[in-house]
Amino acid sequence: MEEPGASQGQSGSELISERIAELGDWRGESLSRMRRFIKEADPDVVEELKWVKPSSPGTPVWSHDGMICTGESYKDVVKLTFSKGASLEDPARLFNSSLEGNARRAIDIHAGEEVDESAFKALVRQAIALNSPGKKNS
Repeated sequence: MEEPGASQGQSGSELISERIAELGDWRGESLSRMRRFIKEADPDVVEELKWVKPSSPGTPVWSHDGMICTGESYKDVVKLTFSKGASLEDPARLFNSSLEGNARRAIDIHAGEEVDESAFKALVRQAIALNSPGKKNS
């Protein structure tokens, strides 16, 4: 599924690959690794690059029946924000940012940090289950 307004007919996945390549440092490597985990947890995930404007290269967004998470890169951190993170069980305590809100939760990754792959994939799968039609939030 292609995002409306994708430049020159590129898919969201191609645009995200370009965005990661543009980073060219640990942030690109980190975002690429987390992207791989998301795609392994959900082979049917939809990738889009959203909110592109002159002052911003855009934000990678992963969705399945609704948004799962976004992947933003800043000077000192890669931030993965789960739109419904407050509703997810996080026994491994991966969420370390945006903890005060009622909906979102984020994982900030700094240079040299690794995120527990199986715990992260569990969060992705929970987020998908929460988005799925007919599923009730228990």
